[in-house]
Amino acid sequence: MQKPLEHLEQCPACGHSDTVTAIEVQDFTVSHDRFTLVKCTFCNLLFTNPRPTEAEIGPYYQSEEYISHTNSRKGLLNGVYQWARGRAITSKINLIESLNSTPRSLLDYGCGTGEFLSAARKKGWVCAGLEPDDGAREQAKTNHGLNVERPIKLWDLPDGQFGVITLWHVLEHVHRLNETVQQLVRCLSSQGRLLIAVPNCLSHEARHYGEYWAAYDVPRHLYHFSRSPMLKLMEKNGLEPEFIKPLFFDPFYISLLSEKYKTGKSNPVTAAWQGLKTTLAGRKNMDENSSLLYVFKKK
Repeated sequence: MQKPLEHLEQCPACGHSDTVTAIEVQDFTVSHDRFTLVKCTFCNLLFTNPRPTEAEIGPYYQSEEYISHTNSRKGLLNGVYQWARGRAITSKINLIESLNSTPRSLLDYGCGTGEFLSAARKKGWVCAGLEPDDGAREQAKTNHGLNVERPIKLWDLPDGQFGVITLWHVLEHVHRLNETVQQLVRCLSSQGRLLIAVPNCLSHEARHYGEYWAAYDVPRHLYHFSRSPMLKLMEKNGLEPEFIKPLFFDPFYISLLSEKYKTGKSNPVTAAWQGLKTTLAGRKNMDENSSLLYVFKKK
C-alpha cells in the first residue's frame, strides 16, 4: 500500500536539520508498512520521516480498525474505547469549566464525530469544530446538529475569537505543524487557553512495548512528543504552560492495543497490569505517563 512519501530535511518543530534514526515501527492498523522515526538532536522531537504527504495520507485512515471516527461498540477494543470516551468527555467538560477563560467560546480542532462539542454546547458554550474526515463531519451534523468545517477554515477565523481551543490527540496528526499552531494562537483570546493532549513517547509504557507501542500509530502520527519539544514549540509561538496533567484512561487502552500488536491477542489482564504500572510510575515522574494534557496561555 506504500503511498508517495515526503522526506523532511528539517525538524518540523524547530527547523534544525540534524537528526538521528531512533526506531522503525510497523503500521499495525491499515497498511502493515514499516516507517522510520528520527529524533531531532536540537529540540529532541521524535518524528516520522519519511512520511505520506498531506494529499496521500487519507487511505491510511480507511479501516474499521481505526475507531476514533466511529461510534461502533463492536468488539472489546471498540467497547473499551467508547466507554472511556464517555467518561473522558465529562472530565474534559469539568476542566474547561474550571479554567474561567473568556469569552465562553470553544473551538475543538479535530473534533471527530462531535461528542465533546455536543456536551460543551449543553453547558452553554458557543461551539465550533474543525475535522478533516468527511464521515466524521457527517456524523457530527446528523447526530448532534453541529456545523463542522474542514481544518482549512482555521485560516479564515477571526483573531481572538475563542476562550478555549482544544486538540484531543490531534496535533500529532497535523502536517503543517508550525503554521497550524500559529493560527491556533491567533484565534485564541488574550485570556484564553489552548489545551493539547498527546501521547508521551518517553513513557514507561513506550519503553516497555518498544516498536509495538500502539501510540506510535505510524504513519498517522507524524510526531511523537515528549515534554521538552512540546514546551519549546509553544514557547516559540508565544505560549507558556499553565499546568500539565496525565490522562487517566490512556495507559490502559494503549496497553490493550499494544498487547494485541505484540502478541496477536488483547490480553486484558496483562494490559491492565501494564497500564497500572505506567500510571503508578507517572505519579512519581511526569515523564513516565502514557499521555499528557498541556494547558497553555498567552505570555
